[in-house]
This record gives sequence, structure tokens and C-alpha cells, in this order.
Amino acid sequence: MGKDILKGESSGGYVKIDRYNESKIEAVATHYKDILSQLGEDPEREGLLKTPERVAKALQYLTHGYDLKPDEILKSAMFEEDYSQMVVVKDIEVYSMCEHHMLPFFGKAHIAYIPNGHIVGLSKIPRVVDAFARRLQVQERLTNEIRDCIQNTLQPKGVAVVIECRHLCMAMRGVQKQNSVTTTSAFTGSFLSNDKTRAEFLRLITASLD
Repeated sequence: MGKDILKGESSGGYVKIDRYNESKIEAVATHYKDILSQLGEDPEREGLLKTPERVAKALQYLTHGYDLKPDEILKSAMFEEDYSQMVVVKDIEVYSMCEHHMLPFFGKAHIAYIPNGHIVGLSKIPRVVDAFARRLQVQERLTNEIRDCIQNTLQPKGVAVVIECRHLCMAMRGVQKQNSVTTTSAFTGSFLSNDKTRAEFLRLITASLD
């Protein structure tokens, strides 16, 4: 097992703490040094000397969701509450990595649930999104994983998830359609069986507060 290293930086009162596994960083960096050579670059030139280590650290951060347990995130802030109307958290930032090309995709997630005796701290829903997004993903699976986690943990009357993302694997390579947006959705319970409930959710996530 590699040793985890904590590194902190302070800027304007904000302290950023990164956790790295030393052995994993070293192993991944070695491979990236070889990759640079295979691409025709000189990994020993000044601008690239620390690139393999930087990439290794970036990848470890971008995939740290494997170390998180999304259901435990929700369970840490579950409360009994007699509230049965829709709870919507929209415009949650999503940053993930496409597992097919290991290029980023990013956008917004909109999530709703109808409580059935329990509510959850609102900050936990974006954290669940991040826990699943910070893995190698496809948007379709990401959408279903978020839905299933909330449904199985909270046991609400219904869950709705809509994700809208831009994929750099489409914008930078292949078809090169820079303005394409991919939308995925997943529903359970009342959002599946009741057209009016689903329509209300879709109206709320597109409505402006202005």
C-alpha cells in the first residue's frame, strides 16, 4: 500500500488540501513519461520535466470518487420530516471523464425527490453527484447511478435526475461538433407514473428566478 500525502495551500483565507497516494503517483507518472516519448516529445525538456507527476496527480484527483461512498454521504445527513412535496436541487455543476477517450465532459445536473418520511441535507445531493462524477464514466450510467443511490438510500416516493453535458470527445475529435449538448434523464416512482409530477419537475428546472 502506498502512503497518502496531504498537501495544503493557503490563498486568501482558503486552504486547499489534496490527498495523494505516493506509490500510485510514481507509477502513473512513469507511464506518462513513456507516453510523452511515444508521442514524439522530449520528456526531459524543461517544460515537460514535471508534467508526468502533474498528470498523475490530476488523474488521481479527477477519479477520487472511487474512494467515496455516496450512500454514506446521504446517510450522514438524513432527518425525519413530515414533508411530502417535491424537493429540487438544480444547476449542480458536473465534471467527469469519459471512459472511452479519457477526455472531460461537463455541465449541469438537476435532481428532485419526493420525501417519504425523510429528507436529506441539501449539500449532500451535489456531493453525491460529485462522488459518482469523479470516476471514469459515461453520462448514461452516471445519471442512473445518482438516481439509484438516492432512491435506495432515502426510499422517497420518487426521484428525478436530468443531466446536460458537453463532451470534449465530440468537440475536440471525431465529429467535432463544438456546440452539441447531451441530455440524459432517469426517473423512479411518482416521476415515472405521474405525467403531471414529471412535467412540474421539468418546468421547475427550466424556470428562472429572475
